[in-house]
Amino acid sequence: MIEEKVIIEDLQGSVTIKSAPVNQNGKKVYLESYGCAMNFSDSEIVASILTKEGYETINKPEKADLVFINTCSIRDKAEQTIRNRLKHYKGLKRQYNKNMVVGILGCMAERLKDQLLEEEKLVDIVAGPDSYRDLPNLINSIEGGQKAVNVLLSREETYADISPVKLGENGVSSFLSIMRGCDNMCSFCVVPFTRGRERSRNPETIVKEAQELFDNGFREVTLLGQNVDSYRWNITKKGEIKDKDQETVSFAQLMEKVALVNPKLRVRFSTSHPKDMTDDVLHMIAKHKNICDFIHLPVQSGSSNVLKKMNRGYTREWYLQRIDAIRRIIPNSSISTDIISGFCGETEEEHQETLSLIKEVKFDFSFMYKYSERPKTLAERKYEDDVPEELKSSRLSEIITLQKEQEKELNKRFSGQIKEVLVEGPSKKDPKEWRGRLSENTVVIFKNNDFKPGQYIKVKITECGTAMLKGEVIS
Repeated sequence: MIEEKVIIEDLQGSVTIKSAPVNQNGKKVYLESYGCAMNFSDSEIVASILTKEGYETINKPEKADLVFINTCSIRDKAEQTIRNRLKHYKGLKRQYNKNMVVGILGCMAERLKDQLLEEEKLVDIVAGPDSYRDLPNLINSIEGGQKAVNVLLSREETYADISPVKLGENGVSSFLSIMRGCDNMCSFCVVPFTRGRERSRNPETIVKEAQELFDNGFREVTLLGQNVDSYRWNITKKGEIKDKDQETVSFAQLMEKVALVNPKLRVRFSTSHPKDMTDDVLHMIAKHKNICDFIHLPVQSGSSNVLKKMNRGYTREWYLQRIDAIRRIIPNSSISTDIISGFCGETEEEHQETLSLIKEVKFDFSFMYKYSERPKTLAERKYEDDVPEELKSSRLSEIITLQKEQEKELNKRFSGQIKEVLVEGPSKKDPKEWRGRLSENTVVIFKNNDFKPGQYIKVKITECGTAMLKGEVIS
């Protein structure tokens, strides 16, 4: 019996975290994650399941007996990245371990299913997002000489009772999954097909996990879901109570429960949907200091016509009303968004509407992409992907340029302010400097004065750049 150290590798590096004592089986597993925060959260669940089975999780794939790649299907480029990684592992397998087992997890596994085994001869295991409990059985099937696939989607929350091996930079920040799936059926998105219908997790297990995280030194949690505003416990979509003997919990009420775990535990959430963002959520953010003044509210397009084609369920005017509500109820809140350039049939006028919305809202951050047609989506079936790639790229460039200009200007509002910063750890560029984050989610760089990750400090902002701030520590 030993105390296992579990390491989950991401594209930026790796984080070492202690897990519970386990009996090792002598085999090593390497986990590699791509895509959204939910994928990284799911990798924590996989690490927990395999650790209990005795696997040692390592950060060097060439030493692994088992490699799992947790995949993303949101854009074609993401899938091509995974296929290139498979070629890389083919070389590692030939060079280091011919018996290495390679598995594909996540959305790409769910979308392509058996096709992955046929197209990518290296793949031995294919497991969808709701199939991770079955991984030990799938691994046993491989050892018996068979290929293994499980991509069945669940109608219930799948992993509520599992305490994930937590992945967070230096043990300060952690993801906390509160729901799975999505019912929105945006015409460009594969998520409803790869992650299934919405189902919410028991609030008691969420609060329990938040308390455990705080007790283990974490000082920030991000409540995760494909659409967190749709979280509801013991309530139907029509607002009816399912079981009168059980507590009913909305998303706003859940946030408060987590915020009350401890005032030193920061609470964030992602992702929200504009059509479901209600004022009670905003009032709850305003009520609790430790619920961060930061909202990610994807708009996707500034054109009502394009939004209708995207099946987003709101108009430009509705979105701007939600922005007005945020500004009114949480005046100091930062707002970020997602924007897609070059959706099917997008005209120059509609592109200009997106630019004008960016100017009007003034987003603090933005994730900006070219439209990438995904198989079996409504857009693929109903609309022609007729905006030339060159035009998509030029429009995206305009969006990025405008957004970056505004980010630098917006950051100037912090100049001279004394802000509370949650220390995350050393700066990647200079070990003499450390980095932390504001409630508004902006990164701050400051001199290292023997701080500890997870510590709250006061910093006076002295320099304002596009991506981050610099400051002098006050206390």
